[in-house]
Amino acid sequence: MINNNKTNQPQIPTPKNPVKFHSLSRKIVSQFCLFTLLISAVWGGFCFILMYNIEDEFIEREVRQEAQFLQQGYDQDKSWSAPRVSHMTLYFSKSTLPDDIKQRYIAEPNRKEFSGEDGRHYHLLALPKSEDVYLVAEVSEMLLVRPFTKGILKLMLIAGLILVLLAFVIAWQIGRKTAMPLKQLADLVNGVAPEQIPDKFAQQFPNNEIGILAQTLETAMTRINQSLVREKCFTRDVSHELRTPVSIIKNAVEVYRNQHSTDVSNPVIDRISQASTQMEQTVTTLLTLAREEHTEVDKKHIKILPLIEQSIIDQNHLINNKPIQVEVNDNCNVDVYAQSGMLTVLLDNLIANAFQYTQQGKVIIEMQDKTLIVADTGPGIQQSISGNITEPAVKGSQSTGYGFGLSIVKRLCEHQGWLLTLSSEQGTKISITLK
Repeated sequence: MINNNKTNQPQIPTPKNPVKFHSLSRKIVSQFCLFTLLISAVWGGFCFILMYNIEDEFIEREVRQEAQFLQQGYDQDKSWSAPRVSHMTLYFSKSTLPDDIKQRYIAEPNRKEFSGEDGRHYHLLALPKSEDVYLVAEVSEMLLVRPFTKGILKLMLIAGLILVLLAFVIAWQIGRKTAMPLKQLADLVNGVAPEQIPDKFAQQFPNNEIGILAQTLETAMTRINQSLVREKCFTRDVSHELRTPVSIIKNAVEVYRNQHSTDVSNPVIDRISQASTQMEQTVTTLLTLAREEHTEVDKKHIKILPLIEQSIIDQNHLINNKPIQVEVNDNCNVDVYAQSGMLTVLLDNLIANAFQYTQQGKVIIEMQDKTLIVADTGPGIQQSISGNITEPAVKGSQSTGYGFGLSIVKRLCEHQGWLLTLSSEQGTKISITLK
């Protein structure tokens, strides 16, 4: 109803899956344990490498000292003496090196450490002042770390598990202590009506970030309570101020009819009576929305066709002198489970919108299963407002109203749990599934 050729299909209300919340203390425990496990693994690896390096450095230092001693003896006597320790041997060419290391040393001349067969382990040092002279130490009997690698790894694994267990206990204590005020705050505000939350509840929380959050929530809840009080007062006052004149009008109509009981039915009086009844239902419906009363109150199985026909009659003045054909499908003659007043307000707004913005063509009303459809051949919805057409005070450039019609329809659907679908292409089609 207002100009556009683009499809727009907002659906209200949108079903939402319940949000699954996780325990903050459990999160702290798991993160603390993972961190401890990571630190334990890194520290264990560092210690393991350090032990290997210390062992290798001890052996290398012994080999260097022996090589220095042998070199000094050669410089003095011009002959090579035997190494002082039995596990070291001098070799005077690469070809005479032990078979375990010869080929690998030829391929990697800068390598100093070699593993041989049958658990043998070698350290090789080429004497820097003498060409093709090599001091080789077979140190398999001196190794301390390598023979116990499996035992060391097992010890580190056990130590790591003990540390993780200890970290779990510490993290559980820290997590419980940290999360307890947050849990208390969550339990205090979760699912509780604002007016039922105690005053000054922020004082029981510590003076930290949790206290700041509690103070902020307390301030917000106080403002919400004040707003609710003002809304209740407004609703009560509006209920009284609107219902009183409607009752006066209805009573005046009854008095007139009693005083002129012999007169032929007066169409003006009939119109006033219908309008006052409609206004009474509208006021009741809007006040129900304002108070958020239970959606099942006053629901019953009712025929929707008479309500559609009455709404067409009430809104008929909007299509006077317009070449418009109103079609009500036979499938509208069905029962629906709803509040009569709610349904009347819904139909009045939908049909009034269709009548007001359609200048020629058709307005079609039908029921498909449980879905009420009101379609027209009007100009459609302007693209600039298509995304928020159901918001309050949103209207097109050709509208002469206040832009609250579809907003009321949206609120009715949300209140009753109905599904609203709006599409606009060639004309406008509004579908409401009555659940």
